[in-house]
Amino acid sequence: MIIYVSAPYTLGNLIINVKNACEAGNLLLDKGHVPLIPHLMMLWELHSPKPYSEWMRICLALLGKCDALLRLEGFSKGADIEVKIAKEAGIPVYFNLQEVPNV
Repeated sequence: MIIYVSAPYTLGNLIINVKNACEAGNLLLDKGHVPLIPHLMMLWELHSPKPYSEWMRICLALLGKCDALLRLEGFSKGADIEVKIAKEAGIPVYFNLQEVPNV
């Protein structure tokens, strides 16, 4: 499955948030899945800053192409919106890596 990694980004330490998302992505790879880590768009943001609403539009479009969503711990309004949209679209939502099946 292509699994969207949904987690805090702007609140707290940006570098640690991106690191946590990448670590979850590695664990998804270990389970045989393909992670989509929107946190990596930070590189694009450094090159070409855009409003938060534009990033959310892009991320939600990508989410719609995914087979599942993994929501990592931590407060995040954006991640909560992603979970809501995924559920409305019938995309399975996992709240910990143990729930994600191995391939």
